[in-house]
Amino acid sequence: MRIAGMILAGGAGRRLGGTDKALLPLAGRPLLAHVVACLAPQVAALALSANGDAARFAEYGLPVLADASGRVGEGPLAGVLAGLDWAAGLGAERLLVSAVDTPFLPADLSARLAAEPGAAYAACAGRDHPSIALWPVAGRARLAALFATGERRLRAALAGAERVEFDGPEHFFNINTPDDLAAAEAFLAGRAS
Repeated sequence: MRIAGMILAGGAGRRLGGTDKALLPLAGRPLLAHVVACLAPQVAALALSANGDAARFAEYGLPVLADASGRVGEGPLAGVLAGLDWAAGLGAERLLVSAVDTPFLPADLSARLAAEPGAAYAACAGRDHPSIALWPVAGRARLAALFATGERRLRAALAGAERVEFDGPEHFFNINTPDDLAAAEAFLAGRAS
């Protein structure tokens, strides 16, 4: 089974001083570099979902997928739809998606989610993580129809998907505030010593 991967770059972190989250430094490297290092070994091809000037990500050598016309700024589901179109063009059967603000993803994320026959998403310690999911490419039309109804929530788009429980809450730690960034720095410092 061929699995493509995509990182949802999101926008500027309002609580992080308006910095582009993908380029926010963590331990001397942008968040994007951390997520690329986690996901690239787990997928056949990797892309970035981001709107705006794609040149700001040129050093990563990833295809940068903008939301389709009429979907720009409509949230992560618009990015998932763009990613599914890209994955279909590669001949991939599924698309592994992760948010860019989760730099500690598990090395077996793709394998564990792919063990399920259809769509699947990560969960840990009783908390669902719909922004970390495996989407069947064959489900593009259903998602586009759902999007056309005005639905924008990933959780709603994943209705009926398998919930895959992981150990280690640090794997799904996401960075939304300066305190989160400080905690991530401390976690990495502790892991290095």
